Amino acid sequence: MKKFFGTMVMLSTFLLLSAPVLSAKDALLAPDFTLQDTQGNKIKLADYRDKQPVLLFFWTTWCPFCREELKGLNGGRYADLTKIGWKIMVIDVGESASHVNDFTKKNPLVFNVLLDTDSAVSYIYDVLGVPTYVLIDKGGRIAFQGNALPTDYEKLLSK
Repeated sequence: MKKFFGTMVMLSTFLLLSAPVLSAKDALLAPDFTLQDTQGNKIKLADYRDKQPVLLFFWTTWCPFCREELKGLNGGRYADLTKIGWKIMVIDVGESASHVNDFTKKNPLVFNVLLDTDSAVSYIYDVLGVPTYVLIDKGGRIAFQGNALPTDYEKLLSK
């Protein structure tokens, strides 16, 4: 188990350090999707194109790194980002609504969670591990994708 955990840490570090930062010219248009949140509301990514930047956060309830990132989002980063006009989409990957609802009852969150129960959205975004952040600029282009939110995330959107 320790060997597996060590391998996962090394893989996550490699993915983090090799995460691409794309110029606006080279950025790919973010694939559209519609997901249901834990309250049954349907959320469509395309509704935010040309209106505001979007941060996608892919996670699972069983991932300890995801739980740490959730604490950061829940502890103030979510409020800070929404104040400056960002839409934050927190997407649980591959778990049932009941499982995610059980988790959020024990760990209250200030934001809604979208459900990618069949992992189709994480697949089209090439999510190789969780947590994964995807920064989408106001025009709907992917500006960054990686396992940690970069400290200069605001600069990435102004390129």
